[in-house]
Amino acid sequence: MEQNDTNPTTQPQENQASAEVTQESTVEIIPNLAEQLHTAELKAQEHYDAWMYAKAEGENIRRRAIEDVSKAQKFAVERFSNEMLAVMDSLQAALAVENTTVESFKSGMELTLKQLSSVFEKFHITEINPIGEKLDPHKHQAISMIDSDQPANTVVSVMQKGYALNERILRPALVLVAKAK
Repeated sequence: MEQNDTNPTTQPQENQASAEVTQESTVEIIPNLAEQLHTAELKAQEHYDAWMYAKAEGENIRRRAIEDVSKAQKFAVERFSNEMLAVMDSLQAALAVENTTVESFKSGMELTLKQLSSVFEKFHITEINPIGEKLDPHKHQAISMIDSDQPANTVVSVMQKGYALNERILRPALVLVAKAK
């Protein structure tokens, strides 16, 4: 009979020890995973809270911007309007005078025109009076072409002056342009 090197009593002990190691490692892994999950949930909540705060802040900024634009549109002409009131007062005062002569009426109109020109200058409204210039379709509107000694497409006459606000055309000048010969 051959002798077996393995002791039947040692084999179950080895299996039992490896089972204990497996249980211990499983027990160690489970709390570690639970801690990681809990940490991840806390971080997720922090990120969610930060996102909600940023979203609310964005909405507040958007709402305030809409209110600011609304107020700006509503009161944009306030300064201009206050300046124009002086011109209106001058015109009404001129009409209220009962003993007017042509000279006094003309001088009153000249003063009122100076007031209006001052207001235009203050608010950067410039006059477009292009006599002798080449036709610029961005600044001028040709209403007719006429025979002239001027080169072709040159403004010969201005029927109505144009105006620009800070280089932006409010109204193009109505002009007569020289024909090509």
